Amino acid sequence: MPNIQLLYVANIISLKRKAAQQKLTFLMQVENLGLNKQVEIVWAGEDGVWQTLAARFHSNRGGSQELWFAEFNQTLTAKKALPGTIQFSLRYRVARIEYWDNNQGWNYVSEADSGIKVVGDNPVLNIGFADRLTDAQKSIPITVAANQSLATKKVIIYWTTDNWLHSYKTPCFLKKDHWQKSTSSTAPNPNQFGIQIWTGSIKIRDAFRVQYCISCEGKEQTLWDNNGGHNYVISRKPLAVMILNLHCYQEDNQDYKLSQIAKAINEREADIVCLQEVAEHWNDGAGDWESNSAKIINDRLRKPYHIYTDWSHLGFDKYREGVAILSRLPLTGQESRYVSESHDAYSIHSRKVVMAQIQLPYLGLINLFSAHLSWIEDGFKEQFNRLSEWAESKQNDHVKATLLCGDFNIAAGSEGYSLVVDAHQYDDQFLAANSPGVFDKIFKVNDPHWQDYLADDYRIDFIFMHKASELAVKSGAVLFTDDDYGRVSDHCGYLMTFEPRR
Repeated sequence: MPNIQLLYVANIISLKRKAAQQKLTFLMQVENLGLNKQVEIVWAGEDGVWQTLAARFHSNRGGSQELWFAEFNQTLTAKKALPGTIQFSLRYRVARIEYWDNNQGWNYVSEADSGIKVVGDNPVLNIGFADRLTDAQKSIPITVAANQSLATKKVIIYWTTDNWLHSYKTPCFLKKDHWQKSTSSTAPNPNQFGIQIWTGSIKIRDAFRVQYCISCEGKEQTLWDNNGGHNYVISRKPLAVMILNLHCYQEDNQDYKLSQIAKAINEREADIVCLQEVAEHWNDGAGDWESNSAKIINDRLRKPYHIYTDWSHLGFDKYREGVAILSRLPLTGQESRYVSESHDAYSIHSRKVVMAQIQLPYLGLINLFSAHLSWIEDGFKEQFNRLSEWAESKQNDHVKATLLCGDFNIAAGSEGYSLVVDAHQYDDQFLAANSPGVFDKIFKVNDPHWQDYLADDYRIDFIFMHKASELAVKSGAVLFTDDDYGRVSDHCGYLMTFEPRR
């Protein structure tokens, strides 16, 4: 199997607002050979000028295969001609090695307004499909390219919204005008490559995720496009939760670093952010909202989030130090409590936690806690027990998940971590996402030697999710390192994504 391979190219010219417009679309299959990939289309139009078009990751195809996608649009103007007929190759760079698909040295050619050309051994191919459902989307349009030689009689979409517990069939219909009409004629633009275009629509309503495959019933055989044996999967945006200890205004270049945090929230599309060591000027105990570090970060987002914050104690002799929740979606049922024995504002051992409920579209209601607990010798056990009891009191049939987020001041594998494990109530989500084998030994098998597996794991910041939760973690990434946004605290940040279990 080649490391990069063209699946189809589309070259379509249409009239839009009385102006001619040309749209080029490319879909390719890429072998996943490592991180930091660069996939490009190197192409030239009729003017002979070579240029580079960046492709983006689209979706997983199954196994180690990925789908990548690129699109180019140009409107005819007095100064800009349309590309017309193009020639092109695919370039893939990874680990300082370059791979090409250049049609065995001859380059590919896509003639002006020639429609869809399917390349290689793909008699049936799902084309033009999206990689994510939008928030308001209630249906999915499906377009299927079938080789005319199949003499296709039926094209059927088989689909499910609950991992095949229930399944549905939706027919597609042959599109007589295979795409938009040519600018040079009022007649339909015929496909030069013997391709039939079939279209259908799946009515998904409020489903979070849809899986589907396509059957093409011909005169002599039935062929399938099931995304390389793994079916197509399209879903809403997963819930993204970020946690970070801000280090209570103790950083050099503090203002710049607050901007970097806001930049990461924007770029990584975090839906919820749990912050610890949030600081504002003490001001004789009255505080100073304009100097609140969570507020400053929030003010620098593209669109400010809903915010809830409270403080616990005097930090570094001049700040009100506390915790915060920032949420893209509205917060309800906000509450803050001391979970420590001490409620003394002048004692660093006074620890307060904030919680809120958030109604997530397509996911349901979650309870979220932002916590900064003490070290084991300073009261972690009692504080975590109080937090657990509080969270348990908020459980009911409407709550789909409970997340305890933040700085717990317990190293993975330590005595405090053992307390969490032995309670059989909460699971470490970063471990579940990145080391599922170790996670199983710790939280499922309960291997008596599980501490050995965490010898080099120095995390003290966690998202613990209640075992009864109906969410499943999908990814866990470390943020604010020298490889992304730079160091912004004496802690790293963590970003984890969640989807429904089914």
